[in-house]
Amino acid sequence: MPRFLSIYKSVERTSPPPPEEMARMGKLVEDGFKSGYLLATEGCLQTALGARIRQSQGKVTVTDGPFTEAKEVVAGFAILNASSKEEAIKLAKDFLQVAGEGECEIRQIFEAGQGCPGLATNTAESKKEAALAS
Repeated sequence: MPRFLSIYKSVERTSPPPPEEMARMGKLVEDGFKSGYLLATEGCLQTALGARIRQSQGKVTVTDGPFTEAKEVVAGFAILNASSKEEAIKLAKDFLQVAGEGECEIRQIFEAGQGCPGLATNTAESKKEAALAS
């Protein structure tokens, strides 16, 4: 079954979520693990505790947080077990019903040996793989 990375972005919080919100999120996470669609999930601490590392033209720069120019920041992630992108989208919508304002970006996780779905290539190896798959 395909796995998907869900990256949750929202406006950075300055205080912890209220207990009621934490309880609702805890139930969603518990249900997700029991159902088998949730493989891993974590929230992120404030950007003030983070750093951005960038390489451009052979030069590496490190910028310590906070990242005040960012409107929304990565607030957490989940690894989802979903049969399709549509199912992963539904799971992200369910998450947002509990998390509130923000957005989730869904990306299918590369599995060794599956090739790169959606990428057009003309190599002999990819043509051979496509012929074997059909």
